[in-house]
Amino acid sequence: MEVMELAAELGKKIKEDPRVVKMQAAEKAYAEDRALQTLMTEYNAQSTALTEEYKKPEKDMEFIQRIEARINELYHEITMNPSMLAYQQAQEEVNEFMNEVNSEITFQITGERPCSHDCSSCGGSCGHDHHHH
Repeated sequence: MEVMELAAELGKKIKEDPRVVKMQAAEKAYAEDRALQTLMTEYNAQSTALTEEYKKPEKDMEFIQRIEARINELYHEITMNPSMLAYQQAQEEVNEFMNEVNSEITFQITGERPCSHDCSSCGGSCGHDHHHH
């Protein structure tokens, strides 16, 4: 089998991985979370309004402070939103998984395992061979 065929097969297999399935479900929930989308739309609108106000030669400082306060509120609500948190968590898990896949490919090519993280933090229990030098 050619490299690109194998890559296609690998991609299909990765897509079936529970971590990827979970991320896609989390992404869907995130996209369909109306409350969250409303917050984000307002956040973007307020940010634009703030930028516009800053461009004016005569800045309304009271207006700016009001908008900044609202932006901070919105930011907090968005970052604490369960859909947002679940999506970010799921993305991190998939990124880690992809790093492992890439590390394995690199290892097969070079005979060395690249450490994508600080190995001391996992005490060697992460399945990496920490004594390859």
